[in-house]
Amino acid sequence: MATLGCQFHCRMHHISQNVKAKRFISCSTNPPQSNIKVIINGAVKEIGRAAVIAVTKARGMEVAGAIDSHSVGEDIGMVCDMEQPLEIPVMSDLTMVLGSISQSKARAVVIDFTDASTVYDNVKQATAFGMRSVVYVPHIQLETVSALSAFCDKASMVSTG
Repeated sequence: MATLGCQFHCRMHHISQNVKAKRFISCSTNPPQSNIKVIINGAVKEIGRAAVIAVTKARGMEVAGAIDSHSVGEDIGMVCDMEQPLEIPVMSDLTMVLGSISQSKARAVVIDFTDASTVYDNVKQATAFGMRSVVYVPHIQLETVSALSAFCDKASMVSTG
């Protein structure tokens, strides 16, 4: 379903000392937005499996990748005891999945349930591929949180100009 987007614009024109304002409304139809692709890192962990199930039930999102070092090659839907396979194999190579999803030009997010020793590099990789990250890592060190915060600040300054 296409959506109609309207914006109100006001332009000021300076003609000698008089200032005239032109007001107009522009409307355009926007194509339907595609689902947000969700890559779940740590997908075989209990919380990762719960996230897979939640994303498959959510509107506007779809599981696009499942990363873990366990159950590699198995269908993530079957790993999560779902009724139907998702036809998404568990992969161990985050970079390969990020590269594949980024080539599709789709909006994507990485949900990271890995561990404190790898989360910083995972977020850097996702950012390099133009994706945002959501991180849940218990027992993460304050230094790692500070480093991630600083990295995200730099990355957002670069991306917004």
